Amino acid sequence: MLSVKDPEKFAAYQQAAGPTVALYGGKILGGGTNIEVADGTWSPIGMVVIEFETMAKAKEWYTSPEYTAVKSGRLDSTDGGLVFLDAG
Repeated sequence: MLSVKDPEKFAAYQQAAGPTVALYGGKILGGGTNIEVADGTWSPIGMVVIEFETMAKAKEWYTSPEYTAVKSGRLDSTDGGLVFLDAG
């Protein structure tokens, strides 16, 4: 989930981060801000879902030199976080 504070910087981050996802076998499944919470207290403003073959591959991408080089673009331009989900 995320809230964009600096749209220009976030757009630059997206352009730079996308290729790093593909480099590690990831696939962006979708994202957006049209979120409707059915129940509970979690109220994300925006979300992006990325699929990797395994949890290990997702963590390899997240800690990779390629993603590390651009990650600050997300951290500096948004309020949000990143979670890993093992759907296996």
